[in-house]
Amino acid sequence: MTNWLPDPSALSSPLHTSLAIAIAKAISEGKLPKGTQLPTHRKLAEELGLSVHTVSKAYENLRRQRLIDGQVGRGSYVLDPDTPDDQPFQLSSERGRNFDLSISRPAFSQHHADLFQQTLTELPQGLDPSYFLACRPNVGHDAHRAAGEKWLRICGLDAPPERIIMTNGVSHGMSAALSALTRPGDTVVSSRITHHLLVSGCSYLGLNLAGIDCDEDGILPEALDRHCSESNAKVLFLLPSLANTTAEMMPEDRRLALVKIARKHDLHIIENDAFGPVAEDRPIPVAALAPERTIYLTTFTKCTVSGLRAGYMAAPEHLLPALTGRIVVFGWMATPLMCEIATRWVQDGTALELARWQRRALAERYEIASQALQGCQWRGHPSGLHLWLPLDSGWTTASFVSYARELKVAVAPDSPFLTPKTPPQNAVRISLGSVQDISRFKQAMELLGGMLNRPPEGVAPFAY
Repeated sequence: MTNWLPDPSALSSPLHTSLAIAIAKAISEGKLPKGTQLPTHRKLAEELGLSVHTVSKAYENLRRQRLIDGQVGRGSYVLDPDTPDDQPFQLSSERGRNFDLSISRPAFSQHHADLFQQTLTELPQGLDPSYFLACRPNVGHDAHRAAGEKWLRICGLDAPPERIIMTNGVSHGMSAALSALTRPGDTVVSSRITHHLLVSGCSYLGLNLAGIDCDEDGILPEALDRHCSESNAKVLFLLPSLANTTAEMMPEDRRLALVKIARKHDLHIIENDAFGPVAEDRPIPVAALAPERTIYLTTFTKCTVSGLRAGYMAAPEHLLPALTGRIVVFGWMATPLMCEIATRWVQDGTALELARWQRRALAERYEIASQALQGCQWRGHPSGLHLWLPLDSGWTTASFVSYARELKVAVAPDSPFLTPKTPPQNAVRISLGSVQDISRFKQAMELLGGMLNRPPEGVAPFAY
């Protein structure tokens, strides 16, 4: 049995969580190697001046994380972190018992896997194999675009199939849209906290990306107007519904105000609505308010299954030739197999069913996060895939990310989401969907909540 004991003075409320964190940290540092027998519940409680119930809850927390186990006659002992488990292949990313809250991925269940497998099994029936082997038409097959019209109507946008281009997800469409609307040296404007691929995409295309001040409703119209009066801005990029980082929902009056400014300065708008289909009773898309200047993008990767990389781009007629050419350059035509699955799911109602399931799942996770982060200031939405957590109590982004990783929890630092010249926000983004098992998600949030309840102690920044 080990002689190691956590420092009682380092434990804070809730005691069972901070005790679990201390033991997990000792395991990750090698102070408690695999096979080490831990003290009995009663002995550890006596040594630390805690109740047996508190120690039992801490051990149960560690057992759920697969860090320790127990057997009659042997007591509790540290597990080998490389011991294989019986997770199905769909959840293989969780085999290492890490909690990855850094990836933007929707919640997932066995039902999703069953639906996907069933659809793949049914695909060959009644379809010519050449349908999947062709590289034309560049804009996508007619049946796929017709399904796009139906899905976009569900999203609140009326667009005929002739104005819809199939994409391999929003990133594919965003690259094509930026290239079609700008030339090197042009300026794109967005909120200061924005989509991380917009930041890198503008850099690769030689574009200036300017961050505009925001409030809780999104970009401030007066700030946008002032910036456009002083610059050569060409494009306004918006994430108005459940934004990638902060999960804010822009109200309709703010959307109308930004459209007015865009018309005043002749800005084109790129609207990323990847997350919008999950939300209920949301404002209509910006593309419905300004169809003459807005390229609308949505996808199934955030509302159904992350691997279903199929999406829709709806654009004004005069932009279609330029966009079609860029779609080919950035990825040829959208993958027909993925588009066919999406089409079937739209037509038979599966896509809408999964979007509604996602809404319920995220609402449950939002409540779990609310409990774990009680007393902290954070931003999110009951239908959002993320939380934005500003840090205080002595934590920096680097120290928080580093210490969380020691506890096997990965969160995303603020820096990839910031436009150039935007000061560090000292914050992290937490994904609510990427840890698939709900009990493991709760464990991860409790670990983060435990960290926030006490100041950091000698944490070195994580070296990327």
